[in-house]
Amino acid sequence: DLIISQSDRLRYLVDRLLGPTKRGESKLTNIHEVLERVVRTLTYEYGESLKLTRDYDPSLPDIRVVPEACEQVFLNIAQNAAQAMSGAGTIVIKTRVEHQLTLFGLRYRQCAVVTVTDNGPGIPAELRDTLFYPLISGRAEGTGLGLSLAQNLVHQHKGKIEFDSSPGKTRFSVYLPYLTADNGNEVIDDH
Repeated sequence: DLIISQSDRLRYLVDRLLGPTKRGESKLTNIHEVLERVVRTLTYEYGESLKLTRDYDPSLPDIRVVPEACEQVFLNIAQNAAQAMSGAGTIVIKTRVEHQLTLFGLRYRQCAVVTVTDNGPGIPAELRDTLFYPLISGRAEGTGLGLSLAQNLVHQHKGKIEFDSSPGKTRFSVYLPYLTADNGNEVIDDH
């Protein structure tokens, strides 16, 4: 199942990179199911040397997103964290709801907030201002496309991504507003 789901995700990614820039199909999605696929992938790749801790808010309502795109976002962020720690460390994935948040000048009643925090060495100061630029990487074997793609996909969902980093703690926060399919600005519900 993991191999099939990852193959589908990679096919989706290749289609997006090589094909037209149309957005995938958004649907009501349990963000925790998306995050669990990311956790399974990382567990398979790094084994027990990487400790993955979940701090999920069970009251988080389903959100209208493109599930494959969101999985790619969180996988890119978490894989960067794991690679920065050479596969041995702790990653905490946390979900919360934030109320009355303004993103890019638009006010939303509710946003899902997913944070990915690691206890690695931190992001070097010389990379911080250009971290989301294409072809910028802190690793010799890195392509510099992961965070650029993640930011692009989050922006397509009218969300934002930001980070805070110091030695021993790097946290990426992804804000995804609750949207309806018709106008893109209203909340789905008032949970």
